[in-house]
Amino acid sequence: MTTFTVHTHDTAPEDAREVLKKVESNYGFIPNLLGVLAEAPVAAEAYLSLIDLCRRSSLTPTERHVVWFAINYEHECNYCMAAHTALANMEDIADDVVEATRNGAPYSDQRLQELREFTQEVVLERGVVSPRRVEQFIAAGYTKRNVLELLTAVASKVLSNYANHIAKTPLDEAFSACAWKKPSEVSTLEN
Repeated sequence: MTTFTVHTHDTAPEDAREVLKKVESNYGFIPNLLGVLAEAPVAAEAYLSLIDLCRRSSLTPTERHVVWFAINYEHECNYCMAAHTALANMEDIADDVVEATRNGAPYSDQRLQELREFTQEVVLERGVVSPRRVEQFIAAGYTKRNVLELLTAVASKVLSNYANHIAKTPLDEAFSACAWKKPSEVSTLEN
């Protein structure tokens, strides 16, 4: 079985070390995902660039987290759900939004619910959504710009979610209090 290394400054390829320094200065540690991505420095740099671009989008912090959560949920990425829960808590995203996402429950805010459902459809249908569905999304108060920003978030999460699945990235201690399993998995495991 192929095992992926969770790199540190000492074990990372030379051209990944600057990226890891930047990550550590931003977060205070190197998250295991970035340690794994450091194996291919372009992957680590691409992920950080995409996340930075998402933060610069016109979506509000809550909307960005709704999008990321929806993607992580559909991809069943336990690592990213835990990490984004911790980040959402640091960014003061409303507890009811975070909990509804983690539990698969609907949001009380219909506009956020539309954002979540549109994001889920984009993920599940691999971007093949009908023009009518796009119009419905825009009629809910979003824009064509938001559609394309959402796709940028999908790109960021495809990279991280798939890397976590393939590498079996271990959850960092910093995110352990936010550990997550998709609700259908939890009920199956309890039976």
